[in-house]
Amino acid sequence: MTETTFKLNNGTSIPALGIGTFKMSVDQAQQAVVDALAAGYRLIDTANAYLNETGVGRGMQASGVNRADIFLSTKLWPTVYTDTNAVDDTLKRLGTDYVDLMFLHQPAGDFMAGYRQLEQAYRDGKIKAIGISNFQGEQLQTVLDQAEIKPQVIQAEAHPYFTEATVRATLAPYGTRLMAWFPLGHGDKQLVNEPIFSALAAKYHKSNAQIILRWHHQMGFITIPGSTNPAHIQANHDIFDFALTDEEMQKIASIKKNKRYYSASAADIAKYATMQLDFAAEK
Repeated sequence: MTETTFKLNNGTSIPALGIGTFKMSVDQAQQAVVDALAAGYRLIDTANAYLNETGVGRGMQASGVNRADIFLSTKLWPTVYTDTNAVDDTLKRLGTDYVDLMFLHQPAGDFMAGYRQLEQAYRDGKIKAIGISNFQGEQLQTVLDQAEIKPQVIQAEAHPYFTEATVRATLAPYGTRLMAWFPLGHGDKQLVNEPIFSALAAKYHKSNAQIILRWHHQMGFITIPGSTNPAHIQANHDIFDFALTDEEMQKIASIKKNKRYYSASAADIAKYATMQLDFAAEK
């Protein structure tokens, strides 16, 4: 059995693997959270923009798992970075008086105003760790230069074809840990069915997806694969009873292609800065 948590740069422990709720409805998110917590997960990830925070909160409450035993992360959307009620409104939707990790979702709008909000919420005990999502280049450096409290986590696309090496190198001096979205390459069959993963799956009696998630773990990445299928939810969590060798990790490194499945354009970033969310529709 291997360690199932990582330590953040402020001493906080975070589960190494959680469930993501991207593209889930309120009801789907609620049930996925119940199923994930029953399967042993203790990290749940959501966002303002997913419009399912109420479902995540209900799922946590329905699970019977103590709130203190759950690591909950969510993200502020750019249009609320300057809204001084944004953190409290998020907590209300989730039905909790604190979250364990809150991100800025995109490097758009007045993101430093948003970051200052997170710093204040951190000081007030409303959030236990600060995160940034999808930041790179100039925007990332701006945060690092101006932040009084350096980020504990960055959420970014990462998988065996793309390891976000440049951003990780920039953040290494701060001990900021990466949380991977698209950890299975957005379901790309070419990636999932790479011969190295099939061979290792046969060796360890695991699925190819489990091998990839185990690779993430040994890379030091937090992962949040999403699923509404209880069997898949259970299988994704079953990666802590084996370990890949150094040689196997090196073989996996050899398939890196620096291939992203999504990269925000300037037009996307501009849209994020103004796109309002219909929280009234989240019931």
